[in-house]
Amino acid sequence: MYILKRIFTMLVTLWIIVTLTFVIMHSIPGDPFASDAKALPEEIVNNMRAKYNLDEPLPVQYVLYLKNLIQFDLGPSIQSKTRDVNTLIAEGFGPSAILGIQSLIVAIFFGIVLGVVAALYHNRFLDNLSMLVAIVGISIPSFILAPLLIKYLAVEWHWFPVASWGTWKHTVLPTIALSVGPLAIIARFVRTSMLEVLNQNYIKMAEAKGLSTSAVMIKHGIRNALIPVLSFIGPLFASIITGTFVVEKIFAIPGIGKYFVDSIFNRDYPVILGTTIFYSMILILTLFIIDLCYRLIDPRIKLSSGGN
Repeated sequence: MYILKRIFTMLVTLWIIVTLTFVIMHSIPGDPFASDAKALPEEIVNNMRAKYNLDEPLPVQYVLYLKNLIQFDLGPSIQSKTRDVNTLIAEGFGPSAILGIQSLIVAIFFGIVLGVVAALYHNRFLDNLSMLVAIVGISIPSFILAPLLIKYLAVEWHWFPVASWGTWKHTVLPTIALSVGPLAIIARFVRTSMLEVLNQNYIKMAEAKGLSTSAVMIKHGIRNALIPVLSFIGPLFASIITGTFVVEKIFAIPGIGKYFVDSIFNRDYPVILGTTIFYSMILILTLFIIDLCYRLIDPRIKLSSGGN
């Protein structure tokens, strides 16, 4: 019953996102052929608008788009004459997913390590050092860190390629640029949660029973401290896995982010809607999976409408 209710809620949420994006996109003055209107004869421009149903009233365009969307057809791209939106997303999702998964693994692993170390050595040197790293990571945006990595690690020291996409070396610099910020936030989350967990009675009871420090930390401490972190990891996973637009643009990565940025500049309505819907679907599904993971980490959490 819970899963059915969540699926219904997910569909309603997705419909609201589609509707709002459609309305906001079409409320902006002009259309994708506004720049061509002066260069091309009026008849050609009118034919192009008719091809993409832009000559129809807005409610008719909305109904036609929903009809195609139900059939999993995101429509043709206005700028790309040979590929539709489904093809663009299929081509761009691979690089974005590879880069996103790598960044997420790096952020989660090192974020948890820094947070646990900071909590275990509270108010000591390692705690201060870990939090200093976290503050620096939060303070430097990825679009500032990315050019710095290119300048020093690629241009001056020649350790990695400057940009483009191909081998694993091309993924190192964008992975670092994407993971530093989330890593720092996860570290602070874990530190705060661990400090709270370490003061709980069941931790003191486990220590009194003679369990080793590592056993207490792994079985009781880290497991319970990760519950608040999951709330952050869900949206983070969806954001990174579908491509961080600016970083992909800086490193010339052929991911979804590149297509989304180009579609905004070109007013490519189908691509804007398609990438937004795809991102929203990933986010909604991820949050649903995260809710299920809560139950695995903490059996006290009940996945039912009447549970807490």
